[in-house]
Amino acid sequence: MKLNAFRREWFRVVIGVYCTFTAGIIHASETDSVSSSMYHLKRVTVSAERSSRIHSASMPTQVMTSETMRGWGVQNLADAARRLPGITVKDYGGIGGLKTVSIRGLGAEHTAVVYDGVAVSNCQAGQIDIGRFNMDDVETLSLSVGQQNDLMQSARLYASAGVLSLKTKNPLEATPLPYVGKVQLRGGSFGLLNPSFSWAQRVGERTTYQLSGNFVHSRGEYPFTLVNGEHVTQERRQNSDVLSWNVEGNLYHCFTDGSRLAAKVHYYDSERGLPGSVILYNNLSDERLWDKNAFAQVRYQKTFTEKWRLQVEGKYNYSWTKYEDTDVKYVGGKKTDINEQQEYYLSASALWTPIEGVYVSWANDGFFNLLENNFPNNPQPQRWTWLSALNLRWNWKRLTLNGTLVSTFATEQVSDGVAPDNRKHLSPSFSFVYQPFHAHSFFLRLMYKDTFRNPSFNDMYYEQTGNRGLRPEKAHEYNVGVTWKSKSWNSLEYLSLTADAYYNKVEDKIVALPSLYVWRMMNYGRVDIKGADISVQGRFIFDERFRLSLTAVYSFQEALDLTDKKSKTYKHQVPYTPRNSGNVGAQLETPWLNVGYSVVLVGERYRMRQNTPANLLERYDEHTLTLSRAFQLKRCELRLQVDVVNLTDKQYDVIKYYPMPGRSNRCTIQVKF
Repeated sequence: MKLNAFRREWFRVVIGVYCTFTAGIIHASETDSVSSSMYHLKRVTVSAERSSRIHSASMPTQVMTSETMRGWGVQNLADAARRLPGITVKDYGGIGGLKTVSIRGLGAEHTAVVYDGVAVSNCQAGQIDIGRFNMDDVETLSLSVGQQNDLMQSARLYASAGVLSLKTKNPLEATPLPYVGKVQLRGGSFGLLNPSFSWAQRVGERTTYQLSGNFVHSRGEYPFTLVNGEHVTQERRQNSDVLSWNVEGNLYHCFTDGSRLAAKVHYYDSERGLPGSVILYNNLSDERLWDKNAFAQVRYQKTFTEKWRLQVEGKYNYSWTKYEDTDVKYVGGKKTDINEQQEYYLSASALWTPIEGVYVSWANDGFFNLLENNFPNNPQPQRWTWLSALNLRWNWKRLTLNGTLVSTFATEQVSDGVAPDNRKHLSPSFSFVYQPFHAHSFFLRLMYKDTFRNPSFNDMYYEQTGNRGLRPEKAHEYNVGVTWKSKSWNSLEYLSLTADAYYNKVEDKIVALPSLYVWRMMNYGRVDIKGADISVQGRFIFDERFRLSLTAVYSFQEALDLTDKKSKTYKHQVPYTPRNSGNVGAQLETPWLNVGYSVVLVGERYRMRQNTPANLLERYDEHTLTLSRAFQLKRCELRLQVDVVNLTDKQYDVIKYYPMPGRSNRCTIQVKF
């Protein structure tokens, strides 16, 4: 019965994607006399600064550019993400520590991470370690709560509670240059060595390729203070080394009919120590992790007429991990876990504009996931998922209405035991944005979104803790907000404000609870989340040589456990969720030196579900100072930068017993040619 259901649904996936693809090309038979007599003119490149649309988006959106990240001395993408309002970053310490992001307390599993328009997946754990991506390749980092404003996105993104998007850029786009290159060397405290390169070249008039590579090595043995009552000792972090490298190739092609093709091949390889928790005098850890990840993705976009557009995406992803722990408690003195996961992914999206101001998009995604490992009695799960999203947008004068309906179907097969039941769900969402005054860039917005997430393979099958009977988590998001952007006046280029209040409710939350003698994954929790995000940005241009950019972000979040009124944790703040957090940043550009200064502030939070003084983690603030200067040497540009991270040498933990590094220095030399 399961096999028949699987075959039927996979047939629907293929039909859905095929229908989406053909819907965009049916109009080809409707050519008129003008289109049948088409002449191809020589390509002309027009470049201009793209105006930001985040203030008129119906769903909260924030964007951070590569220039801002460099100017603030951001260490990695996780460090950049925690400066966006509403994001909580879990960092297990050190360069090699796991770094995951959660949007507005919904959990990392509800957050989609997108790399150049295509979602990054991890069917095993359900969450993405964004620390593995090379920050120097990323042109913009954007956060969209609910979903992105783009109508041509995949159904997978429509189905997510929030999207963290990483976008790279074709270095030769909008330039007449035949090639560009970049080499960079970064070094710093704790044995950091990080060389990288990038090369882009034209192959003919319409084709460009790019190659890039990145290497990171660090001993990671940073000092920290261990406090045990009245006894204070100075220790060094152990087993925090990392050795990683990645290479990436991109191909960009523009066809004579205006359609575009972008292909990417990416490989990542790392070996790192997993710094264990520091408890009293125990600072030892013998855990090691090896990662190998390779994926290839392609994206094709075509505009047929003013009324029809098409986008097709495909991806293959392979991931291999090896975890090793040396300890006398294991038979033979060592435990070795090897996991291998694969994904095959296909997506097609069509956009139809029947009349001016009305947009209808239809997206269909089909993907197949499988997991193999060396666990005894491993069921070798295979999951087939079909997502279909229908979206309608109406622009009328200064009002924009947007509605989406996402259909999800998932079925699984296992080699051992009984497979879980098929999962079906319809997820509606609605949003609108209104501009009350025509002459002012002031907008009011409102959003509701329903999402759910399937349990990960670890949730369902991980040795004794897995539970095949888990129900998907359901999340309901409500948001009301305002945005405003000033006009330029004298030295003020712009001043902008965004303020959003939200309420999220999570049902059937998947948690690990003790059952007899072992822990087991269960649908037990309910969490209500209330909060507010406020962001202020401004830019002053005193003359052509002096510019000042200012940013201030504040987030309030109350995430309460409402699972059981009789429980000791009822109405307690969920672990590792600060009620108050924010950051302040300033960048001053001068003819002689560019200076950046930023402060990240995180309030008190609790490490366990029960909010007791013993579980309280103190607030912390981290200061970063950046000095940089660029020199023009004929055709080459030389850029020098010095960063001082954690300027005040503050010791703090993001995760309890995982101390973060104190003050550290980094120097960067970059040459573009």
